Amino acid sequence: MAGGFAKDGAVQDQIDATVDDAVQRARSNLPQGESLEHCEECGSDIPEARRKAVPGVRLCIQCQAENDKQEIFSGYNRRGSKDSQLR
Repeated sequence: MAGGFAKDGAVQDQIDATVDDAVQRARSNLPQGESLEHCEECGSDIPEARRKAVPGVRLCIQCQAENDKQEIFSGYNRRGSKDSQLR
């Protein structure tokens, strides 16, 4: 039940928007194109099994792991409702 200026279901709409944003961000980060045989960061060989498993792979496993550690995402939906902005 919504109160104030927020419509019914506003909380669920915000949750859905957050999930949609996360899915869209994940899809945009997927590699595309032909896989590289050598890592573009360190130059080491990328195993054939990895190239087949992840089409468009650009990094070796170690560099990809380091890259994943550096990615920071807050997970908050900053599009709050008008009701939340008035408080």
